[in-house]
Amino acid sequence: MRPDQDYFEETRLGKPYDLRLLRRLRPFTRPHRRRIGWSVGLVVLITLLDLALPYVTKLAIDRYIVPPAAGAPDTRPGPPAERYLSIDLSDPAAAAVVGKYPGLAGIDGNTARIAFADLPRMEPADLARLRQNDLAGLTVLAAIFLVLVILDFLLNFAQAMVMEFAGQRMMHDLRMRLYGHIQNLSLEFFTRNPVGRLVTRVTSDIQNMYELFTSFVSFLFKDLVLLAGIAAVMLALNWRLALVTFAVLPLVAAASIGFSKHARDIFRILRVQVAEINTRFSETIGGMRVLQLFRQEANNSRRFAALNHENYLAGMRQIRVLAVFLPLIEVLAVISVALIVWYGGNRVLDESLSLGALVAFVSYIRMFYRPLRDLAEKYNIVQNAMASAERIFLVLDTTTVLPQPSLPPGGRFPELDRFEEIRFDNVDFRYVTGEPVLKQVCFNLRRGETVAVVGATGAGKTSLISLIPRLYDPTGGRILLNGRDLREYPSAVFRDKMALVMQEPFLFSGTIRENVFDGADGPATVRAEDVIAAANLNGLVGRLPHGLDTVLGESGSLISSGERQLIAIARAFARSPQLILFDEATSYIDSQTELLIQQALERLMRQRTALVVAHRLSTVRNAQRILVMNRGRIIESGSHPELMARQGFYYRLHQAQPGSGLGLAQ
Repeated sequence: MRPDQDYFEETRLGKPYDLRLLRRLRPFTRPHRRRIGWSVGLVVLITLLDLALPYVTKLAIDRYIVPPAAGAPDTRPGPPAERYLSIDLSDPAAAAVVGKYPGLAGIDGNTARIAFADLPRMEPADLARLRQNDLAGLTVLAAIFLVLVILDFLLNFAQAMVMEFAGQRMMHDLRMRLYGHIQNLSLEFFTRNPVGRLVTRVTSDIQNMYELFTSFVSFLFKDLVLLAGIAAVMLALNWRLALVTFAVLPLVAAASIGFSKHARDIFRILRVQVAEINTRFSETIGGMRVLQLFRQEANNSRRFAALNHENYLAGMRQIRVLAVFLPLIEVLAVISVALIVWYGGNRVLDESLSLGALVAFVSYIRMFYRPLRDLAEKYNIVQNAMASAERIFLVLDTTTVLPQPSLPPGGRFPELDRFEEIRFDNVDFRYVTGEPVLKQVCFNLRRGETVAVVGATGAGKTSLISLIPRLYDPTGGRILLNGRDLREYPSAVFRDKMALVMQEPFLFSGTIRENVFDGADGPATVRAEDVIAAANLNGLVGRLPHGLDTVLGESGSLISSGERQLIAIARAFARSPQLILFDEATSYIDSQTELLIQQALERLMRQRTALVVAHRLSTVRNAQRILVMNRGRIIESGSHPELMARQGFYYRLHQAQPGSGLGLAQ
């Protein structure tokens, strides 16, 4: 394999704006199609309500506030035709008001006409009496307007809730799919990819996808339907004025295309910088002890400052682009309104357009530019989401998963009741091509036997012990379990019957109880006490304020390394395993804790099969067989007395640490 195989970084991404990535999200939308359909239907209703509001204003102006002049438009040169208020004289109250102003009204049968220009000469109470029908009509339209506004609010609330629920569920499913996939990847993948980058995939990248879903649906359905609806209504009201207004749209399109062209690379650089900052910060937190011990805070700060400055420069480039695009859209919107006022105002004066239509045009054009003003934000969301989608699917497409066996023709996998024998048959292993770690390793481990593995640093001891639970697959040879290739068994079958106590045991940031018994077969209180006693944890549990329910902190940082090792041994006890794999790490543990670990380990290995990697040769004297490794090969094998009698490599290792406490760190 190549050293960079399955390593991915931001700069290797291809086309993060490829909308074909959206097709890969379709499986996550299928369970929520009904909610999405409801949301789209609500969007259409909301759009119709938004379009109706300015039209209600037009009706109020044209019918009741400033009715058009009676008759056909007067196209002759000169002032526009006079507007008159028509009054039905069959109404006694109206006739009485007209009688008070004999010089204002012209009477034709049962109808009186008063010029709108003369209405201000009347008393307000008389004017209200004459225009009571107009006031009644305005009241009705105002009530309709209020109802439409309330409906618009309710429908927007319902649409947002439905869409948000569907979006949250989709991202929940996508996050679980990604999380499950990452858990099933081989350890090889995690040695090549920073933790901070993987954390970003499951957190901020998923969040970007959620914002894409809600914003994209809003833009695709609500904004586009609204724009199309506004254009249709404006053309229906006055197609000439609509075309004059649309004359600005080519400039809007050119500005949008220019913005997208300049912003694309900037948004991409910003995403790269943010990912690098996250990775650097994660490494800083994880290596804080080393940084402080070697006084590298200043150097690390300089490196972080360089990354941060690059992010600052990219952010300023983004601000400059936005500082041009957003005001430009505002200017074009004002130009459109100016065109409406200029051209539409002239049409109102020559009676070819009503004042209500002109006011509605102004309202519609403001609504028209509202989605365009949001274009920058939506564009940013879409670009971030497209890049996030590619990064997410880059992880999902990673194939460094240890292959599981296919179901045999009989329909059943081989049964595994107990470990009878594990045999290494000419096993080779390497992490990187050309750098072998294990070479032609052959040995067997029989049921009930305790075998120790010793050797100098880099001999391959930990790699050997990692092959048995199939954390890695050998690159050559076979590992046989009860005479069958280990790869013929599903991993869960044999991992369920073994326990691995690692050289550096990992503890989760929960309680001792959760770390020891989580995943075990629900031990009763008595069994829990037995496990704690067998692992020599009584002293630790007794002095902690909450006993087994004491929270350990991240990676068990609140307790010593020896105490973490005891908890790891207790975790192995709780599983009641048949096979114990122990990567001993007692080089930096005091003698009293080491004694507790040795006692707990002896109890754990009693009547069980055990393979122990030993770093202190004094701990393997009682092993039934000792395998001596050097440069990836087993060069000696036998009991402690046999190996000492040969005075070979094991003898020299033993002589190198005669009671001095010098360990052989793996």
